[in-house]
Amino acid sequence: MAAIIIIIIVIIIVVIILASCIKIVPQANAFVLERLGAYQATWDVGLHFKTPFIDRIAKKVLLKEQVVDFAPQPVITKDNVTMQIDTVVFFQITDPKLFAYGVENPIMAIENLTATTLRNIIGDLELDETLTSRETINSKMRSSLDIATDPWGIKVNRVELKNIIPPQAIRDAMEKQMKAERERREAILRAEGEKKSTILVAEGKKESVILEAEASKQAVILEAEAKKEATIKEAQGQAEAIVTVQQANADGLRFLKEAGPNEAVITLKSLDAFAKAADGKATKIIIPSEIQGIAGLAKSVVEVATDVKETK
Repeated sequence: MAAIIIIIIVIIIVVIILASCIKIVPQANAFVLERLGAYQATWDVGLHFKTPFIDRIAKKVLLKEQVVDFAPQPVITKDNVTMQIDTVVFFQITDPKLFAYGVENPIMAIENLTATTLRNIIGDLELDETLTSRETINSKMRSSLDIATDPWGIKVNRVELKNIIPPQAIRDAMEKQMKAERERREAILRAEGEKKSTILVAEGKKESVILEAEASKQAVILEAEAKKEATIKEAQGQAEAIVTVQQANADGLRFLKEAGPNEAVITLKSLDAFAKAADGKATKIIIPSEIQGIAGLAKSVVEVATDVKETK
């Protein structure tokens, strides 16, 4: 019975040992394997087996891009202004073996290296250049750190200056300058607004004057057109009246001609024409000799008719 228990215990121990020798490396990870204290291999993603008791996993390395936010570091510019700058470093482990054996504490090493590099770069710049040259500083920092960390199996992808904090006196001066600049821009915008408003008012008045002039012009044109139309109508009426009178005279002459008048009728018509002429403003009327006798005869007839009327 005791032997059976011992066998069971041994089997359990063997199973546990074998299970501990089976390792699965997850995605974006790498395991550094040591055998008897010496580097043996780097395991990539997948299922792996190690030799019991003599092999061990020395370091588990994350291959994803990592971000480290370092605390603000005091730096001095070229013009002796002390400011606080904090940085953010984006890095990725490219060689797990170098990362495991290259430096004791990689993150602390990167932080110290970042602070040193930042002081060197800022020391060559004045305050104004520091405040306006973030991209340049970031590029120089990334290049320097990438070269320095390459022996550690680390690649620095980006470096960003998170905050640049100048001394309080300089911040106050900058705030006053920014306030003055805002007030200047506000004054410029207000002046431009007033200018545009004045221009719009002037353009409105101009449009109004143009419209009034156009209306007056149209009124004059319409009045002239009306007068022209009235004059044309009046002239057409007079012309039609003249045509009508001439047509009536022509018709009278035509009817008279068709009737075949004798000498006496023609003479009477002549007397009638002279009578009408006498009603005008002429002071003298010359009667042709041919109709003088007829005229006297007509006068005698009129006088006889008058006497007979009075006798009755």
